[in-house]
Amino acid sequence: MTRSALQQSTCSQDLQTLARWMAAHFSNQKQAFERPKDYAHIRIFFRPLPGQDFAGDIWLYSEQVYDYDLWNPYRQGVHRLVDLDDAIYIENYGLKDGLLHAGAGREIDILQAINRDCIKDRRYGCSMIFKRDGNKFVGNVEPGNKCLIPRNGCQTYLVSEVDLTENTWTSRDSGIGVKSGERVWGSANGKLHFEKCESFAGELPF
Repeated sequence: MTRSALQQSTCSQDLQTLARWMAAHFSNQKQAFERPKDYAHIRIFFRPLPGQDFAGDIWLYSEQVYDYDLWNPYRQGVHRLVDLDDAIYIENYGLKDGLLHAGAGREIDILQAINRDCIKDRRYGCSMIFKRDGNKFVGNVEPGNKCLIPRNGCQTYLVSEVDLTENTWTSRDSGIGVKSGERVWGSANGKLHFEKCESFAGELPF
């Protein structure tokens, strides 16, 4: 059995679909151009990690950047997709030197330089759980309010909501004060709406 066939046989249909839809370059250009005072133009990249270091599992590299500053991502991560009984669990990891890998979403040579030694410990409490809902997947941070992010002088926990379809990514991230229970950071203008610009599904092993 080839590695591709083996990979496919050990991944559920939902995991394969989620990975194919998610492996892409997304942009909210339309939203930003229509409401420039409310939304910055942002690009999101989710790209499958190649190489033997990641064989046997589905790993994605991600970066989020402002369109005017493509070489300076404001968020980067590495993610492993895991099958649950009724959902897809996406573990989150950091990078030891994010600047070294900036641009990996666009440049395959930079992406190929990422290996296991480049990855920090897992961000416990910050995994996303995606469930199929008809023609989309709905994702939320794992329960427990344990994904802690210090911001504006106080400790906050992350609330993240995502809707993913074959061609769109809609999301809203907010930081809720641990003590106050009130929103400290995040969009005050509603969800960000991204459209798929380029698919990287062909780089997946199935």
